[in-house]
Amino acid sequence: MNISFDNTENAFEYKSNKELKSAKFLFSTMGYPWFVQLGTRLTPFIMKTGLPVHGIIRKTIFKQFVGGETLEETAGVGAVLGKYGVQVILDYGVEGKEGEDSFDHATEEFIRVINYAATQTNIPFISIKVTGLARFALLQTLNEAPRLRSGIHDHEAEIDEWDRVRERMYAICEIASEKNIGVLVDAEESWIQDPIDRLTMEMMEIFNKGKVVVYNTIQLYRHDRLHFLKLSHQIAQQKGFKLGVKLVRGAYMEKERARAKEMGYPSPIQPDKEASDKDYDLAVRYCIDHLDQIAVIIASHNEASNLLTAELLDQKNIPHNHPHIHFSQLYGMSDNITFNLAKEGFSVSKYLPFGPIRDVIPYLMRRAQENSSVSGQTGRELSLIKRELARRKSA
Repeated sequence: MNISFDNTENAFEYKSNKELKSAKFLFSTMGYPWFVQLGTRLTPFIMKTGLPVHGIIRKTIFKQFVGGETLEETAGVGAVLGKYGVQVILDYGVEGKEGEDSFDHATEEFIRVINYAATQTNIPFISIKVTGLARFALLQTLNEAPRLRSGIHDHEAEIDEWDRVRERMYAICEIASEKNIGVLVDAEESWIQDPIDRLTMEMMEIFNKGKVVVYNTIQLYRHDRLHFLKLSHQIAQQKGFKLGVKLVRGAYMEKERARAKEMGYPSPIQPDKEASDKDYDLAVRYCIDHLDQIAVIIASHNEASNLLTAELLDQKNIPHNHPHIHFSQLYGMSDNITFNLAKEGFSVSKYLPFGPIRDVIPYLMRRAQENSSVSGQTGRELSLIKRELARRKSA
């Protein structure tokens, strides 16, 4: 294996000089936390006022991180990525809409995405959020109950409501199984995560018998999740199904810590980054040690964790394209990891959200905040882009 995440020629071969310069400008502005804070507060408000900012957002942050406004628009991005051996995880990026009609509509959209993915050669997975199918407050009620149903026996409406959530999830997974498309269930806030985990495991027990269709997301910035991974594996062995997991570090750190402090309970978040990194890499090792029973997606922007995974596969003589191992990074970020892995024949994809600009604003605001708050992320992106521009100039 001859892999280097510093190879910018491979990383940005798919981008023109103009596109690289646009990305350089965007990441430069993200280097100013005050600007990002101001922008993330003002943008959703400005979008609601109807001021003509749609075009500016579309040409900058939307173009960098989103595949398009419609499913059909993602085809162009998917085709470009496919030329370089990079696959796609499609994500219908609409968030925060509640109500039974919205949940039914989201279910139909997820099924439409699965049917579309099945017609493409390089879309092995789609991503879903249970909060797209269920009321946040319902999930919180179930999370706080000692068991999934206990505590709400008196509330027939809530039991019926949860049954409808299960039916939506079943409908999505059933089509996905038929069409051979994987369903990645996103992790969410810790105070609603328990019913999401239970529902996802329930779907795995039904659909992951012969192949892996359903994947749960494990956030290793939580100090209890390495144990949860091992427990999930034990349950899968006992019940005779294969475990599907997507390993991430996590996305709600500030929110989690603030809520724990405000409500006076121990924070679920690791004490420091080193602890997160340690658990992440232990989770990687655990999954690779049990690759016959666990299908794992290494969804990380951390170069060391991606390199560790690649090296472990080589040490164990596991093929780079083994069906139970997959790498993924967000579209618009960490191209140095994605495209260099693809060049070495690893199965790797870009997580590609799509949806109307107005609806994907929450996603875009998180990307902006993440890039300004994750230590060195923006600087790393920017330095790689600058290096590639300089290389092209001197070539």
